[in-house]
Amino acid sequence: MGNLFIYYVTKVFQSLVYTLTLYYLILSLFGLYRRKENKNYVPSKKFAMIVAAHNEEVVIANLIESLQHQDYPKELYDIFVIADNCTDKTAEIAAKHGAKVFERNNKEKRGKGYALEWMFDKIFKMDKKYDAVAIFDADNLVSPNFIKEMNSKMCDGYKVVQGYLDSKNPGDSWITQSYSVSFWSSNRAFQLARANLGLSNQIGGTGFAVDVEVLKTLGWGATCLTEDLEFTCKLVLNGEKVGWAHDAVVFDEKPLTLKDSWNQRKRWMQGFSDVASRFFVKLIKKAVKDRNFVAFDCALYVAQPFMTLLLAISLCITTLQSFQNASESFHFGFIQVFGMFQFLLTPFLLIQDKKFTKKFFAILVLYSTNVIIMPLVINAFGEKQYLIIAGMYLLFNVACILLTLVTMGKDSAWAFFRYLLYSIYTLTWVPITVQGILNRNNKEWSHTKHVRQIGIYDV
Repeated sequence: MGNLFIYYVTKVFQSLVYTLTLYYLILSLFGLYRRKENKNYVPSKKFAMIVAAHNEEVVIANLIESLQHQDYPKELYDIFVIADNCTDKTAEIAAKHGAKVFERNNKEKRGKGYALEWMFDKIFKMDKKYDAVAIFDADNLVSPNFIKEMNSKMCDGYKVVQGYLDSKNPGDSWITQSYSVSFWSSNRAFQLARANLGLSNQIGGTGFAVDVEVLKTLGWGATCLTEDLEFTCKLVLNGEKVGWAHDAVVFDEKPLTLKDSWNQRKRWMQGFSDVASRFFVKLIKKAVKDRNFVAFDCALYVAQPFMTLLLAISLCITTLQSFQNASESFHFGFIQVFGMFQFLLTPFLLIQDKKFTKKFFAILVLYSTNVIIMPLVINAFGEKQYLIIAGMYLLFNVACILLTLVTMGKDSAWAFFRYLLYSIYTLTWVPITVQGILNRNNKEWSHTKHVRQIGIYDV
């Protein structure tokens, strides 16, 4: 009786997780295409371009330079830099390069969310009035058409618009490439997909614009570790949707090391968990009461940390079951085919934005056949021949890397090798998520130090 109960509980649990996974899989497929847009490039909105900076003397000048070279009338936008608790030359360098600098010193209320709230209050009280504020991190670089694209979307009626988050340094390390792949695929599979379906997009922390009147009405008030997510929830609860500007590109600097990446992502998960605890139920209530699918989709998004853990547990159970039922060829074959599909979906999406070439994708297709080849190797040599099986697997990987080197060159071979490590990056989300959930009440803000200068013409 007890075993039967466990069996049914496991089946219900797995069915729930599979349903959620299927939802996101179907959602991602809507990112395979772009709807034709009728863009309005007549300049009309006035923008306050706001940069929150803490000890960013190395990178602040390049960001300001990219903002000054916008394909938009100079009289319709101004650049503001918040020198937040800085102890270096950030304020001096920003002023020298033409930004309007506001220095803030508050050791109690530290962090980007507090800095922005402080700056918004000043913007509201200025004699010169702005239609919208655009938010950037100090390490960003901004494409010349950014404001033009934001203006077009806001003229279409969107009060909040998120731009495409790209990477400044995808080739620096396996971590930066993993970050880049993650952001590129999210832009296409989730942000563009949601835009195609008429859902609300998610604010990504930087590279977004907000209508000033909406900001005044709702209030920023987002001072947690993921203030962007908190504000997104407030917008959806108040009937607004975040628009998506796929051609308004912001280049962000990704952490170089696993340690820095771990700390940053742990902070994100702390913020996610905090926001989920405060907004998930509210969003579900709105979804049910108003039959609002936008709110339901947003609720699933904020529950991401908990969904990550559920998925990890479900994968462990499924893996154990697949080994136990390996003799059931249909079940095992389905897992193999589905594994290939999932592995190839991300690079196929990235081809659409020219992040991967078709040649590179062809090699990944060849590599994905290992999910068929390796079971055959195991059957041929027997499960106990661990060294032979490991050697064959290593040989297969080396052969694919060498093929990439011969056909596409050294840079592509490195990119292929690093892409294989992307699975490790993905798996690290599980312990990071656990830490984030356990420490969700810790609001201590940590600063990511930037040490490289990359200009807009370098990306």
